[in-house]
Amino acid sequence: MRQPRTALARRISEQRAGTGDPRALVGEMRRAVLLIPSTGAGLWSARSGGIRWICAFTDEEALARFAVHHGPGSRPMDYVALLGARIVDEVVPSLDEPAGLAVDIADEDNSMFFPPVTGIVPAHTAVGYDAQNKGGQP
Repeated sequence: MRQPRTALARRISEQRAGTGDPRALVGEMRRAVLLIPSTGAGLWSARSGGIRWICAFTDEEALARFAVHHGPGSRPMDYVALLGARIVDEVVPSLDEPAGLAVDIADEDNSMFFPPVTGIVPAHTAVGYDAQNKGGQP
């Protein structure tokens, strides 16, 4: 098993091993610079379970593993670098649909999903948010 190279990758590894602190993981995601493949239409994302997942990577090696299966052939994959906080605070709300962040999805044992729930994305974009109850239970 290869060693995680970034602080976020280490936090993900700890969480997956059952020794991590979920709040520290979310904090590290917000501070991390993540690499997101770009397409002509914007940022690379995928839909699953009614959620649009923005696909991001902790480093160029993780992105390269993804590009092997999803990239533009022999050409390098274009990407942008954004802070995790900017992704969940600005990009997710701009999508006008439930959206979350999927990190290092090419690494089955090292991937992590940050769903569109309060505490990860702004409350008004969280799944289940009720503007009249200010996020309370329906």
